[in-house]
Amino acid sequence: MASKLLRAVVLGPPGSGKGTVCERIARSFGLQHLSSGQFLRESLGGGGEVGILAKQYLERGLLVPDHVITRVMMTELEKRREQHWLLDGFPRTLGQAEALDRICELDLVISLNIPFETLKDRLSARWVHPASGRVYNMDFNPPHVHGVDDLTGEPLVQREDDKPEAVAARLRKYKDAAKPVIELYKSRGILHSFSGTETNKIWPYVYTLLSSKIPPVLSDEEN
Repeated sequence: MASKLLRAVVLGPPGSGKGTVCERIARSFGLQHLSSGQFLRESLGGGGEVGILAKQYLERGLLVPDHVITRVMMTELEKRREQHWLLDGFPRTLGQAEALDRICELDLVISLNIPFETLKDRLSARWVHPASGRVYNMDFNPPHVHGVDDLTGEPLVQREDDKPEAVAARLRKYKDAAKPVIELYKSRGILHSFSGTETNKIWPYVYTLLSSKIPPVLSDEEN
């Protein structure tokens, strides 16, 4: 059975639309969407050692270090040995990619290449609901009421590293960490790169690629 399971990863810088692409893939192909951000938030609620560690970083708007997020993800993936899945936000570094190698073999890696200016604009317009991780973009996905989460009515915040002055440094940091990961998967022949400025224009190509690996449960038009 294990050989028939599809294990896929979506790579992309902050603001690249990774979450949106992953949600569409999960819906269209029946894969479990495993978000490192979601697992981190759940670990915070659990009150365990890893959750406490992660909380110290997240409260300051910082990326959680390699070893902490690796522990969170390995624990979650161990529970899903018999499932198709799609990873979002992991691996971000070569160390994380090597840890992933130790527990499974990936079939497919999708890399989203979005121009720097587009990313900068998207991130600067991005506001989040901290408790749920819901993301709003003031340009193309604003909340119903300005500055307030649609579901809870709680205030939205702009992360420190989404503020315009921090975005360039954040994107450079991502690029430096991701480069060896991308090279690793490219050398294995499992990397597929998609470039563009709009998720809706990239999506049909992603859908076609996935359709060659696993039968869709929804047609492209249903998305």
